[in-house]
Parts: sequence; C-alpha cells; structure tokens
Amino acid sequence: MRTLKENEIKLLLGRGCTCGDWSKVRIESESSLEYIQNVHFSGDVSLGRFDGEFTLPGGLKKHSGVRNATLHNVNVGNDTLIENVSNYIANYDIGNNTYIENVDLVFCDGVCAFGNGVEVSVLNETGGREVKIFDRLSAQVAYVLAMYRHRHGLSERLNTLIDQYAKEQISERGSIGNNVHIRNTRYIHGVRIGDNAVVSGVNRLRNGSVLSNAVAPVCIGHGVIADDFIICSGSHVEDNSTLERCFVGQCCRLGHGYSASDSLFFSNCQGENGEACAIFAGPFTVTHHKSTLLIAGMFSFMNAGSGSNQSNHMYKLGPIHQGVMERGSKTASDSYILWPTRVGAFSLVMGRHVTHSDTSYLPFSYLIEQQNTTYLVPGVNLRSVGTIRDAQKWPKRDARTDPDRLDCINYNLLSPYTIQKMFKGIQLLKNLQYSSGELSDVYSYHSAKIRNSSLRKGLDLYRTAITKFLGNSIIKKLENLPAGATDEEIRRMLLPVTPGGKGKWTDLSGLIAPKGLVDALLTRIERGEVTDLDAVDKEFRQMHADYYRLEWTWAYDKYADFFGFPLETITAAQVREIVVKWKDAVIGLDEMLYEDARKEFNLASMTGFGADGSREEKELDFEQVRGAFESNSFVRAVLEHIRVKRELGDELLSRLS
Repeated sequence: MRTLKENEIKLLLGRGCTCGDWSKVRIESESSLEYIQNVHFSGDVSLGRFDGEFTLPGGLKKHSGVRNATLHNVNVGNDTLIENVSNYIANYDIGNNTYIENVDLVFCDGVCAFGNGVEVSVLNETGGREVKIFDRLSAQVAYVLAMYRHRHGLSERLNTLIDQYAKEQISERGSIGNNVHIRNTRYIHGVRIGDNAVVSGVNRLRNGSVLSNAVAPVCIGHGVIADDFIICSGSHVEDNSTLERCFVGQCCRLGHGYSASDSLFFSNCQGENGEACAIFAGPFTVTHHKSTLLIAGMFSFMNAGSGSNQSNHMYKLGPIHQGVMERGSKTASDSYILWPTRVGAFSLVMGRHVTHSDTSYLPFSYLIEQQNTTYLVPGVNLRSVGTIRDAQKWPKRDARTDPDRLDCINYNLLSPYTIQKMFKGIQLLKNLQYSSGELSDVYSYHSAKIRNSSLRKGLDLYRTAITKFLGNSIIKKLENLPAGATDEEIRRMLLPVTPGGKGKWTDLSGLIAPKGLVDALLTRIERGEVTDLDAVDKEFRQMHADYYRLEWTWAYDKYADFFGFPLETITAAQVREIVVKWKDAVIGLDEMLYEDARKEFNLASMTGFGADGSREEKELDFEQVRGAFESNSFVRAVLEHIRVKRELGDELLSRLS
C-alpha cells in the first residue's frame, strides 16, 4: 500500500472524487484508479487492486471498484465492488471479492462486542435465568447457564469467562469478510459479517455477528430486522423475520415473518410464521404455523402443531412461570399448556391443559384433554409410527456442514436417560395400583388421570422397551463372541471399560450424559480449575464421544434388577434367555409399528380421494398419490428390521449353543 501521487489525485478529482486529506488515502495499484468514481474519502482509507469482475444472476457483468460512495476509515480488499452507497460506510475492514451495492448506511460507532455478552432473558421474561450469548455458545453451556442457577458460584464463574471472551472481541472497527454479497440493504450498525455471507434486502442489523464461512454460508434475506444477535454458520434468516436479543445456532431456518425475542435457537431449529418469546429451543425445535406461540419454555427435538400456545403466568404476579417439554415431545393442533408443566420425553400433547402436571417419569406418553381433564396414556408413543419416523429423520436432517460443530447431539430414542425414567415409571404405576387398587377404573397422578387399561398397557410397553434396550446393549457387547465361548469368557467380554456411567443421567439439550460426570465438570469450573470456555466444550464433546462406553457401564448393573441375574455371574444359558426375550420385544414393537402404519392406508384415510368416483376409483387415486401399503418405504423398513433383528438374535443364539 502507498499514498497517492499528484497526478493520481488529479485523476480521481476528474472522476468526481473528493477528499479532505488525500495523504490518508492509500492504494495497492495505479491501474485500479479507473474503477473509482464519485467517491468521497474521509479519514484513513486503503484500496486494494480492482482486477476482477462479478457475473450477476442473468449474466450481467460488473467490474470491481468503488463507485458512488462515501468511505470513512475503511479498508477495502482486492477485487471488491462497492457501488451506490446512499449514505456512507465508516470504520469497517472489507475483505476480498466482496460485492456491496445499493446500501444506505454501514458503520461502527465506538467500541462494539458484536453481540458477544448480550444478556438473553430466556425462560423467565422477568429475569433470573439470563444467558450471556457469545459466538462460541453451545447448547450445553447455555443449558448449564439457564438451569443450574442453584449453583451460584458456577453461574458467576461461567459469566466471568464469557465476559472475558466478550472483551477480547471488542473493537472500534467492524468487519466484512471475503466473498460476501450485500445488496439492497438499509442499515448495518456494529455487525461483524463472516466470509461468503449473503445479506440481501435487509432492513436493519445492529450489534451482532454473522458467523458465515466458506463451507457453511449464512443468508440474511428481505425485510429482516435483527438487534443484539448472533447468527451461526449455515443459518438462514429471511422474509421479514424479526430478532431481538437472540442467538441463532448452526443451520437454523427462520423465515416467513417469524418473530423472536430473548430466545435461544440451537442446531437445525426451524421457525416460520409464528412467534417465540423467552424460549430455549434446543436442537431440532420446529414450528411452522402463524397461529403458534412458543413462550417461556424449554424444548428440543420438538414439533409444534398449528395453534400451539402456552401461558407463562396465572394473572397474579406476572410472567414468572416456565415449562419444560423434554426431548422429542410434540403438540397437536390447537393445543394449550398453562405453565408450569413438565412433559416427559417423546410425549404428545393434545387439547388444553391447565392442571400443571409433571409426566417426566412417564415418557412416550399421550396427554389428552377430555372435558377440561388431562388424561395420561403412558408409553403409548413407543408403538407410534410418527415417533420412529422422527428418530430416523433427525440425523438425516442435520444440515451442518461446518466441521466445527458447536452442539453435541445424541439422537437415540432409548438411552439411559429415557430407560431410567421407564424404570421409575414402572414403579410409579405399580404404586398407583397398590394405593388405589388394581380394579380402580381411573388413577390420579400429578393432576392427571390414568385409566386402568392405559396403566396396564403402559407397564407392558415400558417392560418391552427396557427389554429391547438391555438386549441391544448385551448383543452389541457380544458381537465378536467366538462360538463355544465359556461362561468366564462371556463375563470378561461384558465387563465395563469405564467407571463413569453409573447413577442418574441427564439430557443437556441434546447431549445425553451421566449426571455424575456433568457435576464433576461443573465443580471444577466453580473451583477455577477450568479456565476457558473452549475447555468446557471440549469436556462435553468427550462425554459425547464416550457415550456408548458410558451407556454400557450404566446398563451393566440393570440386568440384575430387571432380569433377575447379575452379569458378574451370568451364564451362556442366561444370555440366551435375554436374547430370546429381546427378539420377542423387538419384533413385538415392530409389529405394533406395522399395524400403526397400516392405519394410514385404511379406507377412512382415503376420505377425500377419488372425489368424483366409485370406491375402486378412490382406492386407485389413493394409491397413485400415496402409494401402496406394501411398497411404502417405512413399511418396507419395518419388515426389513424384523428380518435383520430375527437373524441377528438367531445368529448369537447359535454361537451360544
């Protein structure tokens, strides 16, 4: 870079350029001056080479350069185009091959942390669970910040680390990376924009970070307003969406006028048309409908039906209540929940519920409202096609292309987290039978009603699921068992390899891990032994990587409780007994799924098909649109699963013989 020569200044003056002090303008190449026109320079400005050109949609070509703009304290990279800036760009570093056209105002005014350190009043609008966002925030760290407020020293220590990180990000200059496209945008104030981002037709961006990169670009589209925000790699925020004090994780999609305030969205969330206020949206939280409001709740792997709604106050002390819908829960159309309520994992909520129930120990349930009463159907979602389909689609829909994945996500339906709840659920249901009598028509639990037939079916389903999980675990451990192995060899193969998985497990918004390990990490954070945020995430990622070893340590002790014999003294005959029960459980559940899928193809489901014809035409029309039951991909997958599991069990039984 060098200062301008006298003849170069005259050339620029002749091209309509002005400047108060030409000595502060520096250039890379004299040949680039012909691509500078009608520019006012102010403060320190440096300009790179302008050798390249841009090919726009439709085939129009534009050469790089600076035209019709005011630049104040701006550094411009090589082969960048800045054109038609109606106001000015100030205090910005702009990268190479970047395209900026038809913008009003882009500036940084004083020191800025670009959204780092902003407090988000998640879950409780009145405060108390604030999460300070930063551009490396993971779902796990956010969960600890929001939900472990009983450990005051932990919160203080984590917030201190975040404050230190935010201070490191402070600058008086904003930045726009390489290969960025910004066009038809009105107002950008104190925003850091990463490589390959597309910012098109935006109304306002203020105090934030757009963490775009070459492998996971970010797109911010027409009409967007975002204040005090961070948007992570691979995400799209478009179509008049409004964000205020929000963190948007990797590969999220917010659009069609979605409105969110004081909310956290982690990997692969989708929000369209509706509204969010003070929510903790863990991975794969999805809401698509205009009439849907999510407020003051914690969700993950959740799908909100149209008209889903919650209330976070009871018209007494204001919006101080909150709710939790554990992983995999769904709401049907027009559902309503009055917080506080806790909904167990992989449950479905239908109707209006105002009784503050807690079903966390009864996962895979239905909560159904009948005549203003909440009825609970335990375990029934284990045999639902929708539940299994969701479990299959989540890993396929993980759109993260950034190798630096911030969130740890475990997709397992059956895990120590859900199985421990089933153990407690079985004991809970048995206690209800004992206290109210096995012949009672209806049982009461946490302001919900459970019918006798539902309770008994729930016991069977939970036992079947536990059998499936424990059978899966022991078969996996014995997959390399040689034929004719002795009892002692079997016992050695089954020994746990790590001691850390015993006791209670928890779900940290996607990460399923032993609570003992989590608590040990949090204690070291409190003591100051963990000195930076990257080290915290590294430990969470290690727990995630060790999941199956830790899972087996937890499961090892459960065989004695459930099957009646400990693995320390297990024999080949007892393993065969477990495998036979496992086969029955797996095939039994698959057959339930098969029958549930068949309902999607019965005559009642054909209503509306073949509207002007006979029954035969209706069936033919249905088949042309939906396909035949036998050829459906999910049905074929279930049948294949039955075949594979039967062969797997038979093969192990033959080796144990």
